[in-house]
Amino acid sequence: MPVETALPGITREPFGTLSDGRPASLYRLSDGGSFTVSITEYGARIVSLTTPDRDGRLADVVLGFDSIADYEADRAYIGCVAGRYANRIGGSCFTIDGTEYRLTANEGPNQLHGGPDGFDKRFWTAEMLEGAALRLTLGSPDGDNGFPGTLNASVTYRITAPGTLTVDYEATTDKATLVNLTQHSYFNLDGHAAGSTLGHDLMIAADRYLPVDGANLPLEPEAVSGTDFDFRETRPVRGHYDHNWIVAERFAPGAVQAVATLSSPRSGRRMTVLTDKPGLQFYTGHHLPGAEGKEGAVYGQCAGLCLETQLFPDSPNHPDWPSAILRPGGKYHSRTVFAFDTIT
Repeated sequence: MPVETALPGITREPFGTLSDGRPASLYRLSDGGSFTVSITEYGARIVSLTTPDRDGRLADVVLGFDSIADYEADRAYIGCVAGRYANRIGGSCFTIDGTEYRLTANEGPNQLHGGPDGFDKRFWTAEMLEGAALRLTLGSPDGDNGFPGTLNASVTYRITAPGTLTVDYEATTDKATLVNLTQHSYFNLDGHAAGSTLGHDLMIAADRYLPVDGANLPLEPEAVSGTDFDFRETRPVRGHYDHNWIVAERFAPGAVQAVATLSSPRSGRRMTVLTDKPGLQFYTGHHLPGAEGKEGAVYGQCAGLCLETQLFPDSPNHPDWPSAILRPGGKYHSRTVFAFDTIT
């Protein structure tokens, strides 16, 4: 398979052909050492992320597939950028400036991750940049899955330090709309084929979380103290979660701060998540369907977990929560950092 070295710290190689005939590529970013990240245009997805354990042994720690055809068939959002609106919008509707907008539903009456044809199913345009970076851009037309306004979105993946992947999201619009983008990789710090992540250690820097109703829509915030949702002190992951933690209350608005730490006692790998967003969705992957992934691995229940930085779910229908509205002349910008090291 031919590999093109286009810029220092980044290579490109073929990654198959989409069902519509478009060729896909695999872009590999490197810190010049043992840390590499591979990305494809389809869904702006992270395909692999390789980092050493405490003994220097390398492993790919994100779930993924070996072919672009498998990504087209994926329904678990593996590795993608979710949008226009990551997470759920109740009743698939919202109101901006007195106008109600009806969205395309894809989870019962609600919309999840932007609808049945969200950004995870789009072919983004890739541009290799200096400094081990890849920018992917996408145009989303007015009315896309029911959202108003023509949105121009971009996500830039960049290795900013050894073992550190920085993800920058930007968007502009020509009409008031909603934007809430997130990275939906499933992590297993023992390696993507290692089995369950139950037993990984997790810390979430949040005093409150959003409980959910039977449709996984958020209710009013509650304190984590005295509940199974209290991860303020590092503890093993047990049970199933698909909830949002309010991480913004501990730092100044707009500041990029550490909001979660995930580690594996088995491998010694540790991942710190930093963001400027107010919410963190922790999903244990308990609905993974048992699909065959990279190298023949079977991704069953809890084979990987997600730590998704974002605005709160259904925030358009909660006026007192941080707003997802983007207006003409404004710019949506958000940053998330995934920093990897090891513990003894």
